Amino acid sequence: MATVEGRPAQYGVTLRQLRELMESRGAEGLAKINALGGPQEICKKLYTSPTDGLSGSKADMQHRREVFGSNLIPPKPPKTFLTLVWEALQDVTLIILEVAAVVSLGLSFYKPSEDEEDIDPAHLDEEEGHYQWIEGLAILISVIVVVIVTAFNDYTKERQFRGLQSRIEGEHKFAVVRANEVKQVPISEIVVGDICQIKYGDLLPADGILLQSNDLKIDESSLTGESDHVKKGEAFDPMVLSGTHVMEGSGKMLVTAVGVNSQAGIIFTLLGAAVDKQEKEIKQMKKEAKKQQKKGAQTQSQRKSLTDGSDGNALTKGAAPGDDEGANSHGNHADNHVAPADKPAPESGHKKEKSVLQAKLTKLAIQIGYAGSTIAVLTVIILVIQFCVRTFVLDGKVWKATYINNLVKHLIIGVTVLVVAVPEGLPLAVTLSLAYSVKKMMKDNNLVRHLDACETMGNATAICSDKTGTLTTNRMTVVQSYICEKLCKVTPNYRDIPKEVAETMIEGISVNSAFTSRIMPSQDPTAPPMQVGNKTECALLGFVVGLGQSYELVRERYPEESFTRVYTFNSVRKSMSTVIPYKGGYRLYTKGASEIVLKKCAFIYGHEGRLEKFTRDMQDRLVRQVIEPMACDGLRTISVAYRDFVPGKADINQVHIDQEPNWDDEDNIVNNLTCLCVVGIEDPVRPEVPEAIRKCQKAGITVRMVTGDNVNTARSIAVKCGILKPTDDFLILEGKEFNSRIRDANGEVQQHLIDKVWPKLRVLARSSPTDKYTLVKGMIESKAFDTREVVAVTGDGTNDGPALKKADVGFAMGIAGTDVAKEASDIILTDDNFSSIVKAVMWGRNVYDSIAKFLQFQLTVNVVAVIVAFIGACAIQDSPLKAVQMLWVNLIMDTLASLALATEMPTADLLQRKPYGRTKPLISRTMMKNILGQAVYQLFIIFSLLFVGDRILNIPSGRYQEVGAEPTQHFTIIFNTFVMMTLFNEINARKIHGQRNVFEGLFTNPIFYSIWIGTALSQVIIIQFGGMAFSTAGLSVDQWLWCLFFGAGTLVWGQLVTSIPTRKIPKKLSCTGCEIRIIIGREPTRWGRGQPDPETIQPGPDYDSDLDKKPRAGQILWIRGLTRLQTQVIGGELQERLIPVPYSKTSTDQAIRVVNAFRQGLDSRGSLADAALAEALRKQTALSKRYSANASVDYGELAPPELDVERLSSHSHTETAV
Repeated sequence: MATVEGRPAQYGVTLRQLRELMESRGAEGLAKINALGGPQEICKKLYTSPTDGLSGSKADMQHRREVFGSNLIPPKPPKTFLTLVWEALQDVTLIILEVAAVVSLGLSFYKPSEDEEDIDPAHLDEEEGHYQWIEGLAILISVIVVVIVTAFNDYTKERQFRGLQSRIEGEHKFAVVRANEVKQVPISEIVVGDICQIKYGDLLPADGILLQSNDLKIDESSLTGESDHVKKGEAFDPMVLSGTHVMEGSGKMLVTAVGVNSQAGIIFTLLGAAVDKQEKEIKQMKKEAKKQQKKGAQTQSQRKSLTDGSDGNALTKGAAPGDDEGANSHGNHADNHVAPADKPAPESGHKKEKSVLQAKLTKLAIQIGYAGSTIAVLTVIILVIQFCVRTFVLDGKVWKATYINNLVKHLIIGVTVLVVAVPEGLPLAVTLSLAYSVKKMMKDNNLVRHLDACETMGNATAICSDKTGTLTTNRMTVVQSYICEKLCKVTPNYRDIPKEVAETMIEGISVNSAFTSRIMPSQDPTAPPMQVGNKTECALLGFVVGLGQSYELVRERYPEESFTRVYTFNSVRKSMSTVIPYKGGYRLYTKGASEIVLKKCAFIYGHEGRLEKFTRDMQDRLVRQVIEPMACDGLRTISVAYRDFVPGKADINQVHIDQEPNWDDEDNIVNNLTCLCVVGIEDPVRPEVPEAIRKCQKAGITVRMVTGDNVNTARSIAVKCGILKPTDDFLILEGKEFNSRIRDANGEVQQHLIDKVWPKLRVLARSSPTDKYTLVKGMIESKAFDTREVVAVTGDGTNDGPALKKADVGFAMGIAGTDVAKEASDIILTDDNFSSIVKAVMWGRNVYDSIAKFLQFQLTVNVVAVIVAFIGACAIQDSPLKAVQMLWVNLIMDTLASLALATEMPTADLLQRKPYGRTKPLISRTMMKNILGQAVYQLFIIFSLLFVGDRILNIPSGRYQEVGAEPTQHFTIIFNTFVMMTLFNEINARKIHGQRNVFEGLFTNPIFYSIWIGTALSQVIIIQFGGMAFSTAGLSVDQWLWCLFFGAGTLVWGQLVTSIPTRKIPKKLSCTGCEIRIIIGREPTRWGRGQPDPETIQPGPDYDSDLDKKPRAGQILWIRGLTRLQTQVIGGELQERLIPVPYSKTSTDQAIRVVNAFRQGLDSRGSLADAALAEALRKQTALSKRYSANASVDYGELAPPELDVERLSSHSHTETAV
């Protein structure tokens, strides 16, 4: 018989049995477990020990993975490079260029024989025949380069984010018992048979059955859609499932199913299969539709002209076979996207607004697009009209086929103007800047989960921070104690404490702490011992060790399995109680916030261990003389108390019982306690925090402390940190008072009442997570000031989830934070340190500035190139900058400049100014002054060279050239000068706040100067060797020096422009374009002004909230043409495809992704009658019915209630037509 590690290789239970076991709940589940012999027997069948766990040997682990599967759900394979190339080719402007280039290429070989006698002999040059095809080919090659560069950027971006995702997944570990030791194991390494310790705040990594539990409550809404917490216990409902959240309590579970065999994994697999099946069907239908169209074309040519367009469209869109009217189907499809807007919006917290930068860039991109398309169309119209008038009216020639070449050339110039006008580099700059920042922020202990959070942080105006661990070191020690009326400011001597009190206190602390909290010897002998688990409990355990006692011996005497009842700590109780069997009865130990516990005490040990009644006067005296002085020193005060339930004769502080008490009656059980001691725990302020808070205040960010500690402790720490200064007139409130101030007589929160409180509030003490959420929501929704607050929040507990989600940026603690908090957050602080938040602010502002730098540079290039092409077309019937040259400028200046300017490092100066705010224009007056100033200089130089340059430089004129003529030095100098001016202006663009020294920090960014030098060298090669391909002629040294002279002139001119006082620039100019009324008939608009619209982003293809009115055909064309710009700038697709990085690869996240992809498939293709798909869904629904007797899973419910499914998918809908 085969063996593994000395045990049989055959398990006593099969994979199928375990899968079936996990499909049942409650009593049915218990019956199935008992049928297999009960939990202990299942452990034996899986060759594991409930106390020692697995051995952890490699052979055993590998064998279990082979038999029961590994705890991984295979991710969707990444898009291949070729797929990304194909996507990049879908850009409308590029398609037009490709078509024009192909036509131009074809016409260059087309020589109609009948026209030959009319052609001027000067043009019968053999050379010219060789040259004509070069321009078309060069444009094609340029397009290919643009496409490959775009695809490569997308490819590297996707790889980067997959790397980030796998890093986050690798960091998610879980407490597993192996070889009788608790180890933190990556969740992907958990196997069937593992014994896992589960506690409050955990996100369960696998399915399992409970072996032991304390007051365990689980949120199963991610699987069932039921938001009520489900009570779990080994006696009534022992089934726990992967992807669900532990909301209260703790316990131990035996892992019975992992990965694709877990319940969430089964759903994922079913849905994944359904999506694959459906995609195959769609492809098949498209093929059939094409065949139908061909048949229709052959048999009914007349009917085709009337109906083919609509039918074809509907079929390709995927109308169900059998639809008579494609138009109808298409109409339904459109309705699909409108539907969500008509439904009552869900709670506002479920959809986040666009980030500040997204909102501003979206508008700017649309507006530039409109302006560019207008000028491009005008350019083509003017060129064509001039050509026709000159050729057919003035010269009186008749139409010949060769004239098509001229028209195609004009079209190419128009399209090229459009290509240059649309800032292709903008999405790239945004993505590069964000991706670069995210990578660098990791080194600064910020793990960014949502890209836009990085930039939003730069606009933060308020930070609501926790105290413990964020502002303080989270290394807690007991520094004062009050035992038997003796206050000690050092650790007391154990012998000085009355024996009975000392033993009871040691037992109370050791037993009534989570067994996951413990003190470990440090690896460095000089360092203090390591604290593992809850830091407050570690401080108490450290106090036990300091008294020379062992908490481990007590725990061995009372193992967790022997506990009768545990009332776990939560934010409502603010205490923890444990009931243990004791001398035939029971003993209850309680520890918690001193003012809460002392109110429940009726007795206390006085001098020399005498038991005394704890009267109200004594309570007040203890609070005044002991607790308040401790709190004023910044200490957290904890009381330890106990109560005995005895079957025989009861003492004064004991309770007589005849039967087991009703442990569910918590108020009566945890009452009339006997106080053992009060301790003061010190959690020192992190040394770097006061400086970090000072930086925040200087940068215009208000820091507020929201803590569960009492008001005196909070005030003391706030003063030490610098949040409060003794002279300040600011509010310090407790949760109760805060609520009484902001609620009306009916107990409802009123915004106008919050607005009276929050501006002055600096410390909120004894607050609950609900108070934190109310404060954050109140600040975000406040209209008390002109600009809306941008709020960042830190949180570590499960109940902080709503506040983290509601905030503009949620920071979760990487060390102390629960999995639930991490899932709700945007950024994870890997060191739990407040100063890391300040670094996030710096990086956020740097992202904003990088994009502004790029815009300043980009818009100068765009304005100049577009005006030159337009005026050239009007004045000399030709563009001085040829199509290929403009593509080169577009590609190199856009792509490389975005890389160069997006990778600038942040400087301390970024924290010397106030946040920009949501309404400040993206393009400030200083930037507009620079853009217009540089554009004036460049246009003056180019037009001077165009009209008089040939005479000044004594070279032949290049004006009024025929189609296909050789390149001239005249136009080459114009092109070269333009590129040189652009290159030198790139150096100017590094400063956007009017600084004079544009070279400052230049050599700290090797990417910038490498790209700059590389571009300059490429330009030399193009000019000297580009020839017909780039329409250039080689230049002499003198001519090169002139070009360089004009180029370097931009640096000198930049200094003159900087000297113009910014305040003299009209405010209307602070956003490109003095409120130009664009011809397409839109309202005058301030460009890039980015106040995000009050309503949240609508899912679906709406590009901009201004397009709520029914879009015209032209607008639709533009929206389609800018798709790539949209997806990357808005981050819709980018965010869905790449970055809402789940904290862990739980099957829940995967299921949500699949559901969204699935919905997208259905929405974009109409309803699909497919038996196999319906069957898969039927199975899935049947499966989900088993989760909840009275609720079948709607797709909208697969996500947890807080999880914003609408935001994750740009095309998601609440309902799906299946």
